[in-house]
Amino acid sequence: MSTVRIDGLNKMYRSVPALTNIELDMGTGVFGLLGPNGAGKTTLMKILSTLLPYEEGRVTIYDLDLAKEGDQVRGLLGYLPQHFHVPMQFTGREFLHYAGSMKGLTNHKARSGQVERLLEEVNLLPQADKKIKSYSGGMIRRLGIAQALLGEPRFIMLDEPTAGLDPSERIRFRNVIEKLGDNHTVILSTHIISDIETSCGQVAVLNKGSLLYQGTTQGLAQKAADGVWEFQVPYADYDKVAKEFAFISSRREMNHAIFRVIAKEPPHIHAAAVQPTIEDGYMAVINGVLS
Repeated sequence: MSTVRIDGLNKMYRSVPALTNIELDMGTGVFGLLGPNGAGKTTLMKILSTLLPYEEGRVTIYDLDLAKEGDQVRGLLGYLPQHFHVPMQFTGREFLHYAGSMKGLTNHKARSGQVERLLEEVNLLPQADKKIKSYSGGMIRRLGIAQALLGEPRFIMLDEPTAGLDPSERIRFRNVIEKLGDNHTVILSTHIISDIETSCGQVAVLNKGSLLYQGTTQGLAQKAADGVWEFQVPYADYDKVAKEFAFISSRREMNHAIFRVIAKEPPHIHAAAVQPTIEDGYMAVINGVLS
């Protein structure tokens, strides 16, 4: 069942297309939005959050028309923007109470219950009564995740939510999001492939304002099927070999370099085909290597 439907969405900045004919269909669960910087991810998130108008197309969120019923859409929404600004003179607990009040949580007891639960879920209880100005970047990001979840929103959008989080914080975040996906529509916009791989069942790839792929994460990996190769060369030859290929990753093992290359044909006499990953599929789609 669709909870968010986007039909023919177009957005211009002056005379430059920012989004071109976007068609997306989302349901309950965690939906990944992948793309390089400048792909249009943040523009799409701002439109869905009612912060930015659009020129053409139709967007419905839980059967509400975004253009005509934006006020009602905002009542369903939890949003963490890419650049999250917060009053530094507040403590973490004070800020969440303030944000909850702005979301209409006027009952102090009920609001306190949500605030304390979310502080625990994002691992900020020990720092809850410290001024936000003393928080690290990762702590502020966790506070932003908590405020997005206040009010038990049905539609949750998180723009680069794990930026600045250490590995343990990232795992905690993923656990919170996976639980939310059971009964909510969650959009996770990121360029971190591992966040998509572990949290999302469905994914869309944007580049230069155009939608290049929508489907399962497994389907994205298969976009590189029969086109991913690995081969080994002496590490002394690394620079010479690296110059020959446009789309590669590599790793060092002892005195050798292992190259991973996306190509239609075997790129080296000793190249062996390997199983594609989501990252391989993403790179193949973004760069049009195998099309």
